[in-house]
Amino acid sequence: MGERYQVIHLNTSNIDTTYFKKLLQDSIHHKYLEKYIKQPTIDEDKLFILSTLINNTAGLSINEKEHYILTTMMVQIALDTHETVPVETSSKESHDEAIANQLTVLAGDYYSGLYYLLLAEIEDFEFIHRLATAIKEINENKMKLYYREVTTLDEYLFLIEQIDTLLILHVANYVKDHSLDNISGEWLLMNRLIQAKSSLVNGNPTPIMKQIANSDRNNATSQIRIDTMIENKKKTIESLLVGLPVEHTAFQLHVQLKLAEVTYAKISIAEEG
Repeated sequence: MGERYQVIHLNTSNIDTTYFKKLLQDSIHHKYLEKYIKQPTIDEDKLFILSTLINNTAGLSINEKEHYILTTMMVQIALDTHETVPVETSSKESHDEAIANQLTVLAGDYYSGLYYLLLAEIEDFEFIHRLATAIKEINENKMKLYYREVTTLDEYLFLIEQIDTLLILHVANYVKDHSLDNISGEWLLMNRLIQAKSSLVNGNPTPIMKQIANSDRNNATSQIRIDTMIENKKKTIESLLVGLPVEHTAFQLHVQLKLAEVTYAKISIAEEG
């Protein structure tokens, strides 16, 4: 079994996301699981948003802030891990692939177990209720996608945005800070679109790209459309950054840096083309 993590108190009021990423990696480390499946990716943007919200909450000790961030991210990791399991399996699936898929399900359950362990140490029933409600709503939205209860691309993207932001929105409700609600949804959805575009270039389209392709019926039009969507999101995010409160300056700089990388990558591709 993975070793139980120990919270290390920070010497500063600022919570370092690099520190939290390392703490999360250590707490989910499991030698047997990693023999067959990759260690889950920690979504640094969601971690940054959660750290920003919780770290700027008055009345919480450093210990409480650390526990809330770790617990919420452990929920996210468990949800993300279950999402990587194929909905349909192929008859040509190898023995190793079957084991990997089964272990991925168990890994998600294992991370959920760590989340419950963390919850037991918090003893904050309101926060526990917020996370439980978010998990319920996320799974409901995933079921809508699974049963294809959407008819348009906009509806599909709205559900994706909800799945990505519901944990953040419920934490924002808990800490009574809604200043990042809008920009979080736009930012995380733009990241999804960038990943979808990359998948198209690599010949391995994601579900989002397949939805766009079904709307446009040809890859050339799909690429133009997703480029336009990314550019529109970028402009929206830039306008939302201007209105952020001063205590979110670190998040503002983080997003501006990422937006600059997106712009540079677009220019580089255009020059190569």
